Amino acid sequence: MRKRGIQGLTHQHAVKSQLERVGNELNQQQLEQLKGQLALFKQNLEQFSIKYKNEIRSNPQFRAHFQNMCASIGVDPLASNKGFWAELLGVGDFYYELAVQIAEICLATRERNGGLIDLQDLKGHLSKMRGSKAQKISDEDIAQAVKSMATLGSGFEIVKFGSRKMVQSQPRELNTDYETVMTVAQDTGYVTVAGAAASLSWDVDRVEQVLTRLLQDGVCWTDQQVHPPQFWVASFFSEFP
Repeated sequence: MRKRGIQGLTHQHAVKSQLERVGNELNQQQLEQLKGQLALFKQNLEQFSIKYKNEIRSNPQFRAHFQNMCASIGVDPLASNKGFWAELLGVGDFYYELAVQIAEICLATRERNGGLIDLQDLKGHLSKMRGSKAQKISDEDIAQAVKSMATLGSGFEIVKFGSRKMVQSQPRELNTDYETVMTVAQDTGYVTVAGAAASLSWDVDRVEQVLTRLLQDGVCWTDQQVHPPQFWVASFFSEFP
């Protein structure tokens, strides 16, 4: 009886080992098939990029679609200015140049906007700087360039206040209160303490703390010639209507 029990356990162990081996073989086969599919997709993507390289270089929307196609298989043609993709398309140099131009504009305007510039305003500055003969740029191109700068820990990032997208060029912590008051100001360009408190159902002290922080950061300025005083957000006024 004991011998039969041992034989049963041995048989169960053998069956289990066989099932594990078959499972591993199936997993390996599936992995190899997936690798083959990805390799084929990458090859087709390279052929596509060769065929449409002029459109990728010159058309911002086409470039964004191409980037999404690359991302779906883990290929990042914009991450470096070296290698096959950069040599073929020149996209590495394009985004490097764009990132440098963004940094120059943000630094030049930081004194008047506190290091916070509206994305469309930045786009206008870039178009003026690059000239009419340069490649057209899209919001997605700017976002990609800013993303590449953010990896360097430089403080550059895109933030959102209501419907507005803005590029922040210096490190600062934007808490919920900060963002909420900025959102209230986006339509008129300014807020008052009483107006923001009433709109948000906040205590006056809470609004004053946020506005004090905005003033300290150089993001807004106050008009004391009117009553009640108005707190104007500099970056909400575009030079390029």
